[in-house]
Formats: sequence, C-alpha cells, structure tokens
Amino acid sequence: MGPNRLLRRRQLALIPSGKSGAASRAAAVTLNSDVRREAVSEPVIAVEHLRKAYGSVVAVDDISFDVREGEIFGLLGPNGAGKTTAVECIQGLRRRDGGGVRILDLDPGANGMELRRSIGSQLQQSALPDRLRVWEALDLFAAFAPRRVDWRALMTVWGLDPLAGRAYGNLSGGQRQRLLIALALVNEPRVVFLDEMTTGLDPAARRSTWDLIREVRDRGCTIVLVTHFMEEAERLCDRVAIVDAGRIVATGSPQVLIAREPTGVRVQFSTSVPDLSFLENVAHVASVHRDGEQVEVVGEGPVLAMVAAALVEHDIAPDDLRVERPTLEDVFLRLTGHSLRD
Repeated sequence: MGPNRLLRRRQLALIPSGKSGAASRAAAVTLNSDVRREAVSEPVIAVEHLRKAYGSVVAVDDISFDVREGEIFGLLGPNGAGKTTAVECIQGLRRRDGGGVRILDLDPGANGMELRRSIGSQLQQSALPDRLRVWEALDLFAAFAPRRVDWRALMTVWGLDPLAGRAYGNLSGGQRQRLLIALALVNEPRVVFLDEMTTGLDPAARRSTWDLIREVRDRGCTIVLVTHFMEEAERLCDRVAIVDAGRIVATGSPQVLIAREPTGVRVQFSTSVPDLSFLENVAHVASVHRDGEQVEVVGEGPVLAMVAAALVEHDIAPDDLRVERPTLEDVFLRLTGHSLRD
C-alpha cells in the first residue's frame, strides 16, 4: 500500500462514527484536501518528451509534464493545439512516435488492458449506438468494470434519471455530454481524462458540472481536464499546462500564471473632478490615464483598495468604481500572440 493511501485510511479512521452524514462528508472532504497536499510529490502521470506526427505535420512536439495524485490538471489551448492528440497518446489510444509515458506506474503502450481497469475517459469525439438507452449504456459499462459501482446512483448524480429510458440518438448535445462523463466514472477510476467535458452545456449546467467534478476529485480521483474554456480552468484546475502548436508554453497554477502577467490590475471609474494628480503618488499605482470623465489607474497588488481610500480621502466617491484583473486568456494571448478561438 502506498504511503498516501495509508495516510488516507488513517485520517478517515479519525472521523467520529457518530457524526451526521453531512458532518462526515465535510470532514472527509477536509481530510481528502489534506491528503492531496501530502501527495504533491507523488506524480500519478509522468510524460517525458512526448512526440506525435502525422506525416509532415507535428501534432505534439516534445512535451513533458507530470500530474500529481489528487489534483485537477488542465491542458489548455485553442482547437488544433495538440491537446486531444496528447491525451490520447497518454492513454495509449494512439501510438506515440517518441517519448515516455507512465500512468499509475504503467506504460499505456505496453500495459493498456491493465491500465484501463484504473482509468476513465470521456473523449472529445465519442458516440454510442443511437438506439441504446441511457440506463442500458450505464448498465453495460458497469458490467465490464472490475469494481462494479451502483450505476443508478451515477445516473441520479448526473441528472440522468428523467432520461433513463431515452435512446442515445434522441439526446441533446448537453445530455449526451453528461451521459459520457457518467460512463467515464462508472468504474470508479483512480485517474479520469475529460476532454472538453462542458461543450454543449448551458451556463447553469456547466457550473453544476464543475461542482460535481470537484466532488469527484475530493473523493480521491485524479483528473486531467482538456479545455479551451479559460474560466473553467481558473475555477477548477490546481495546475495547468498551456499548449500551443503542439508545445507547452507555460505550466503552473492559474493563480501563479496570472500573478506573473505584466499587464497589471486596472482600476476604472468616472468623475468630473479635474485634478486627480494625487493618484500618481498612491502606493502600488504605476500610471494614471484619463479620457474626459473616464479614468483608468494601472497598478499591482492591492491597488483597488489603495485607490478607493485615496478617492474617499479627497471626497470623491464614484459609484462605478470597478477593477479588471488579468485572466488566463490574457496570459495565453501574451504567450502565443493569438486568441483561444483562432
């Protein structure tokens, strides 16, 4: 038994048996978070110099990264960046042309059958027979799982109960996505790959899916998330790798990558007060720009609080004071020079 599994068992044993269900779940989530922090040095996926080409077109060009136990790791980039090809090579679904890959200490090329007992996968391009009903798909996939789970519970969690008897061919795009994610989790995988999992979902369904993915992670599953939705990555991922033209151009937590962005924090407001020269001497302010009554202050760190305090001190209280902070998309634009939607 690995050290982190032993730690998890010891910690879970500390939860009082008399706790209510809600309290036990809350305690378990806290302990799982502690386990993830303990596990940061233990990668469950190690990728070294991975390469894949189709003739003269290089889809994945010498990429290396690792994924730690219990984290949500994001591969970000526009369509055609090589993200999907990379994760398909990592899972052993495509033969790599070069480099090394280990998942749960197994080579997916040589140990594919054994590995598939412990991983789940929701592919970008997936399909089921049109006449296969939702409950039949879940029952079928669960029958092949080495650790059979209650697929009915999965159906409830992912909001598929009302669709149980509906044929796959009659599902909407968002309903199909939810079914495919549930199928990826039916074997209680230690690692799951989710490729563009919220494509086709409306905003409310997307946010609900994010909450469910966090719960999956908190139960001990490591998640590799492939996406071009930057808000999704900022909200879900512990670390990300930004991919462009088959190469990784940056790796780190979203917060760290954003903090390094040199564009700074922009505080904006409007006022008719003519003299705002005092703002140039406020701590953390780099520059002040004005266009008529519209004012923009550029700075870093707690610049919003400092500017707000200075304005109040000078009897200026704009009701449209707002702040714009750099985003992952800003980071991507700076690193690659083109939009995520190019």
